[in-house]
Amino acid sequence: MSLLELKTDSPHTHDSAHAGDDYAKGSGYILWASLAAFVVVTVGITLFLMSTRKPPVAAGEVTQVWAHAVHTLNTPIDANGVQTAGEVFDQVLVLANVRVRNQSDQPIVLREVMTNVTLPDGPRSSLIAGPYDYDRIFIGYPELAKLKTKTLLRETVIQPNEVLDGMIVSSFHVSKEDWAARKDLSFTFQFKFHPDLVLTPTGPITEQ
Repeated sequence: MSLLELKTDSPHTHDSAHAGDDYAKGSGYILWASLAAFVVVTVGITLFLMSTRKPPVAAGEVTQVWAHAVHTLNTPIDANGVQTAGEVFDQVLVLANVRVRNQSDQPIVLREVMTNVTLPDGPRSSLIAGPYDYDRIFIGYPELAKLKTKTLLRETVIQPNEVLDGMIVSSFHVSKEDWAARKDLSFTFQFKFHPDLVLTPTGPITEQ
């Protein structure tokens, strides 16, 4: 019998081969067990976060927006009855129908609402008109009277699951041309003791 044959049939060679197979099997088992444990932990964490995560306190949408440009030339008269040089006054009124929902299990209070726009000279914000000014707007601009509806009021308490609908009106001292060059438009709803809600119109802005 040759040395080569003797070395091939050596019991030590078989033992080494079996040990390698056992090691490979053991490593594969550990790998699959670790992978399974990782999946179980990941699923458990995801389910926990989903069960504990609460939706935002408020949600809503902007259902319709109108813009009304005003160009006024004032020609005041002084104390002697002499007409002075005219002054140009440019303004854009922004009217929007909005809807706000209380998604929490507690009442929330609407503290303030602002209209935000980015114009060529930078971002601006305007508080919405109060009830008195709201009524005066439709008297001063009768062409807008057909749009008038119930307005949103500051300090309104919104009950759990209640939906609040209404109109808001803001004004910006800006020319019609600069308004047309705006980059964006949004509305910020501020609540007492809760994060703000920012809504962006999804539909077109109607020039009125």
